[in-house]
Amino acid sequence: MLHALAEALGIPQRLGGDPIAEDLDRHRLAGSWPPGVPSRSMQAPSPAVAAVFEPVQTATTLEETVERLGTAIRLGLLGPGARLPPERDLADQLGIARSTLRQALMSLTESGHLIATRGRGGGTFVAEAPPMSESSRIELAGGHWRDVLDYRIAVELGAVVLAAERRQPEDLARLDEQVAAMREVGDFARYRRADVFFHLGVAEAARSARLLSAMTEVQGQMGELIAHIAHPAPVLARSNDQHAQLVRLLEHRDGFAAAQLVREHLKGTEQVLAGLMP
Repeated sequence: MLHALAEALGIPQRLGGDPIAEDLDRHRLAGSWPPGVPSRSMQAPSPAVAAVFEPVQTATTLEETVERLGTAIRLGLLGPGARLPPERDLADQLGIARSTLRQALMSLTESGHLIATRGRGGGTFVAEAPPMSESSRIELAGGHWRDVLDYRIAVELGAVVLAAERRQPEDLARLDEQVAAMREVGDFARYRRADVFFHLGVAEAARSARLLSAMTEVQGQMGELIAHIAHPAPVLARSNDQHAQLVRLLEHRDGFAAAQLVREHLKGTEQVLAGLMP
């Protein structure tokens, strides 16, 4: 095949080496390029290659710690009044310096997520009414909402397929508990918390630590998007009916039907946000 390509390009073949590579090297060194052969500089990069050269946005250890704890509080994983582990233990668990942890806790205290008390029985606690969203972080006009929803689709569908294969009876029981909690559609804060726990429960049933981490991230970002959306009771009730149906599909280990249902479930949010776009 190489010989045929060499002949087509008019490159003389020589013994003892790769004729194409040698001829291309000669043209490269001479500052020219053989006709009919696209140079690397002329080829448009693929989206994957282009992504390599996007601006670097690496968070510092401090920023990541604040984000992780703040997200856990907003999602209700760390509920109001919950006590954080002692500083030394928490720093060891997170694998960070105690000085970094102190700065993170101070930042979350100043933002109203945490409160710190001294004396006997003191410590660091989640505030009784912490801020539950950071809607300023995702603006609809910026188009970032589409990236969040695309990421959500990938994470949710992957989680539900694995959950159908790996779920245990206790996983189904926990999901049923959240479905029952969401039947009270008059209190959206309560509904939303149960909704978060439901989707995290699906990821837990998938038995994948990385997927669970991704689902936590997705739910944190969705909380910011949902702040833009109205929540009429009939819509919430229909959404919860889909939750209940999903549990039964997981019970029967029907991953294909479960993935189809989840995709339909997610389209509602996409359509509402699309309608809000200017």
